[in-house]
Amino acid sequence: MSYSIVIKQSVAYFTIQRPAMRNAVNYDIMEGLESFLDQIQDDPEISFAVITGEGNAAFCSGGDLSDFHGFQTADDAWPMLSRGARILYRIATLPMPTIALVNGAAVGGGCELASACDYRLVASHAKVGFIQGTLAITSGWGGATLLFEKNAPHDQLLLLTSRASVHSAVELKEIGWVTEIFEGDAQNALAEFLAPMIKVHRNVHRAYKSIAMRKWDTNNLEQAMQDEARVCSILWESDAHHEAVQRFLTKTK
Repeated sequence: MSYSIVIKQSVAYFTIQRPAMRNAVNYDIMEGLESFLDQIQDDPEISFAVITGEGNAAFCSGGDLSDFHGFQTADDAWPMLSRGARILYRIATLPMPTIALVNGAAVGGGCELASACDYRLVASHAKVGFIQGTLAITSGWGGATLLFEKNAPHDQLLLLTSRASVHSAVELKEIGWVTEIFEGDAQNALAEFLAPMIKVHRNVHRAYKSIAMRKWDTNNLEQAMQDEARVCSILWESDAHHEAVQRFLTKTK
């Protein structure tokens, strides 16, 4: 199994278990996330949902190119991108608060996945970035839409996405993407973060989450995320993208 789902003391955990692949997302992980969301969506006993990766090297390195690099056209790429955007929208709009426990690198789609969560606890050694631009595409799972909806300031976020660079946890704490930086064991950091919040009844957390999401109905967040996926699909079929992917695959062999 390339993922695990655990519910313990009203906290639901989804862990990507592909450390050899830097916890990259493939179709199995997509299916696992959908199962996780189906399981917890309507469970009133769940107080928090946590998404993380196995090990301490990577939270998630984005989409697995060994699964996805064969797409040649926009129509080829669209089903995967649209599905990813649906998954991230569901994570973002869960009724309970969500926590990305960023235990290591979160790049590309991994950065999008973390952006879908309400809180981001980030290891001090983690490198994070919207690096999709290095492959001549944009973010494709709605992560940039979420970024601009949830965070500020605008100019710093535009630089974060457009420069396609990798950043330290400290750098991203300064612009508000990182909630807290931790040293040492990720589970201990999570326990410390949750300790004062668990004391407050889950219905309070859910109510504030609902308030925070009200504007998204007006802004039609779900459609905006799908529009982002569509833009990425169009760029996906460009020669520039295919050439960048080939250079990447050659470099990593």
